[in-house]
Amino acid sequence: MKWLMRALKRMNEALPDLILTIIGYGLVVFGIGMLFSRDRVRFAVGLAVGIALAVFMAVHIASVLNDAVLIQGASPHRLAVKSVLRYAVVAVVLFVMTWLDLGDFIAAFIGLMGLKVSAYIQQFRRKG
Repeated sequence: MKWLMRALKRMNEALPDLILTIIGYGLVVFGIGMLFSRDRVRFAVGLAVGIALAVFMAVHIASVLNDAVLIQGASPHRLAVKSVLRYAVVAVVLFVMTWLDLGDFIAAFIGLMGLKVSAYIQQFRRKG
């Protein structure tokens, strides 16, 4: 586990904290969702998919930023294609999950928003 955190930290200094915050957010939402959800299994699966997608997006964004910084001649077109690809992967995973009725779409979306919430919380965590 430590090797993974070191690898993430090499990619981006804030990435391990961001991922841990996404997971913490997921646990809080899971606890609240279990109290109010009618179909707890679908909620839990949807939330897990959303959290996994949020972590994927965080790592992919850090990777694209590394490419943009390290490769001096990185074309804006290449970076745009990678960004579109990231959103296409998210859309396909959410579509397949919904089409196969594997999890709750709203729970997956709430889990996916963990990336945004974690990014906003990050500034407060880094100060303290």
